[in-house]
Amino acid sequence: MISELHIQTALRDGITFLKGSYLTQPFKLANITEDKKSNLLRLMLMSSSPGILSGDVYDIKIDIAADSALQLQTQSYQRLYNMKAEARQTMRVNMESGASFFYLPHPSVPHANASFSAVNEIRLEKNCSLLWGEVITCGRKGSGESFLFSRFHNITKIFIENKLVIKENILIEPQSVDVSSIGQLEGFTHQATMIYLNETFAVKELRAMIIAFLSQAAGVEYGISEAPCNGVIVRILGYRAEQLFDLFQSIANKFILQNYSMHVG
Repeated sequence: MISELHIQTALRDGITFLKGSYLTQPFKLANITEDKKSNLLRLMLMSSSPGILSGDVYDIKIDIAADSALQLQTQSYQRLYNMKAEARQTMRVNMESGASFFYLPHPSVPHANASFSAVNEIRLEKNCSLLWGEVITCGRKGSGESFLFSRFHNITKIFIENKLVIKENILIEPQSVDVSSIGQLEGFTHQATMIYLNETFAVKELRAMIIAFLSQAAGVEYGISEAPCNGVIVRILGYRAEQLFDLFQSIANKFILQNYSMHVG
């Protein structure tokens, strides 16, 4: 199945609204914004399909207008089912000057024999704020399907004013490379990455707050780096998808979204 999703935001009287959307099956979109006077538009991305199936092609495009803000949430875990043909996803995000985009989707769960590749291209203009993350699991661990998928490949490229500043290239092929070896996951089963970029944010203070918060989490290893532009990159290894997802949600709500709300308010 070839599926498309296109979201466009706009700004009116300081309030972000959904200017337009185009979607085909299985995508569904719901406006879950509680504060209708807020600059931040909150949308829930849903699907009528149980997950991504063999040969599926997803094409997602998001255009965020100048000074508008969008938080895109997902409804549930992204399941990648047993496949004969590779499934693919492309996500393109264009952010005009002063725009904000917050996206921390639920974890991806590749089932046995799943093969999936994704390319994410995010383009920012001046004074933009970006929160982007992902959690990748070993598969259905409780069903004995740890690392029985064929291939998981995810490329994320972030540009600021047409200059490439960050490129993430995650390739997991459990049948070809021992994921428990040195330089790979080294015994961990889940990995997560979060990127936050903001030209005016106090990055060193944010880094210190995240370190203090994650130091209290049990059963994980983490690292936090300053990005080549004003921002941070957080990486976490662990054993439970829900834990990593909840840690990212807590970081976003405690240190980023709250600050954003205070700033625009």
